[in-house]
Amino acid sequence: MVTVEIYSKPDCCLCDEAKRVLEAVRRDVPFELREVNIAGDPERLAAYGQEIPVVFIGGRKAFKYRVDERELRRRLQREVAR
Repeated sequence: MVTVEIYSKPDCCLCDEAKRVLEAVRRDVPFELREVNIAGDPERLAAYGQEIPVVFIGGRKAFKYRVDERELRRRLQREVAR
């Protein structure tokens, strides 16, 4: 199963929006979703704090700021086909 990881932090409206898109797509295209709160991780906060939410598919950075539902579906299908 494909793993999707989202780096986010509390009180982030773009993060909430991205999570809604991920959950909507997950109803049709199964994947494992891991949420990482970077607020408590100084290293990740320094690296990604200005880009959140950041979404990784199969360990590769796929989106930052906003998640496009159509593109997410396309990338997940491509990852499943590997």
